[in-house]
Amino acid sequence: MKRYYLFLTLIPLSIFAMTLPAAEKTIDYQRAQWDPIHFQPAIASATNKQCLSCHQEVLDRKLQTKSPAGVEAASTLAWYQTLTSYKGPQQTFHQRHLTSDLATQVMDMKCTTCHQGSNPREEAIIPPDQNQDQFTLRKSVNPETCLMCHGEFPDYKRMGLTSHWNSSRDIFQNNCLLCHVGVRTTRHQVNFLKAEAIETAGKKDSDVCFGCHGGRQWYRISYPYPRHAWDGMAKATPDWAKDRPTESHPRFKLQTKKVSKK
Repeated sequence: MKRYYLFLTLIPLSIFAMTLPAAEKTIDYQRAQWDPIHFQPAIASATNKQCLSCHQEVLDRKLQTKSPAGVEAASTLAWYQTLTSYKGPQQTFHQRHLTSDLATQVMDMKCTTCHQGSNPREEAIIPPDQNQDQFTLRKSVNPETCLMCHGEFPDYKRMGLTSHWNSSRDIFQNNCLLCHVGVRTTRHQVNFLKAEAIETAGKKDSDVCFGCHGGRQWYRISYPYPRHAWDGMAKATPDWAKDRPTESHPRFKLQTKKVSKK
């Protein structure tokens, strides 16, 4: 008696999700997680409106009025409230980055600024076609993105300070632009920041500058910011900056409008 065996090839569910007619796409978790918008190239051009059509709860969520120990939130200061640049009550993570007064004033954050998709295939193993450097293992955001604004205060010795900004700020009249008005003047030219608004606000309150350069530190290291060329920049590159990039990551570059030639 002959026996016949049926061998099934494992096919990613994303293939089926991408071929489903729009009318058949019901809002359920299994289909939603494989929706093309969660993968490249669709995620790169996704708008906040598209993301929030399913994830609106990240902005609607409210904070607890009391901690598990019974401490009232209104009577305490969160770490981000210790800087004078933050106004108002405590807010959730996404509210602070998208809808807070400071965020709307000096930032132009989008969902895709931090989130570059969510591939269930990458939850526990590194697929053979996946670049090791880009693999983040269940992290919904690449930590390097967070490091850009939540790193340690850069080495004060490089900047000629006598000590950390926390203790030397009074020597410089608590004004970052006292020196930086003519040093590294090509700054904040990325698509998730409002460069002119930062300069204007920084003149009034140095915590606007310090907030993203050590004031809201999450990490023990600082981000190696690109050294964009500026007017009056020395030709010789200091040793500590020889490995620094000279351009921002392509994903964060400002899009320049092409002028048509007639």
